Amino acid sequence: MIHSLFVDKQFHRFIVVGILNSIVGYSLFAFFIYVGLHYVLASLFATILGVFFNFHSIGKLVFKQHNYKLIFRFFSVYCITYLLNILFLYIFDKLDVNMYLAGFLLLAPIAVISFLLNKFYVFGS
Repeated sequence: MIHSLFVDKQFHRFIVVGILNSIVGYSLFAFFIYVGLHYVLASLFATILGVFFNFHSIGKLVFKQHNYKLIFRFFSVYCITYLLNILFLYIFDKLDVNMYLAGFLLLAPIAVISFLLNKFYVFGS
């Protein structure tokens, strides 16, 4: 499965689009941390602001779909990835890891989980 993931053209498009989405999302997260928000709120606000932009970019550019009926499934994927992100940020916080570094380290694993959920749950295969 891992090998097939890395030769999947949708996955390649997802990574390219995801890099842009991640830069925007991480920049928002870092900004909210910088202005003094707790990591839970920083992550929440960055996620909320990214959902609609990401729905369009991922739906149209990666999966070639833009059916607005899928927004609720897409949003549920973001809820799942948000909760996973917060869980691991909490663990990193308890290990006294810098929150900027922790957020950065979580980008790749959360991206893979997001791709799989979007491919099979939101946009079909």
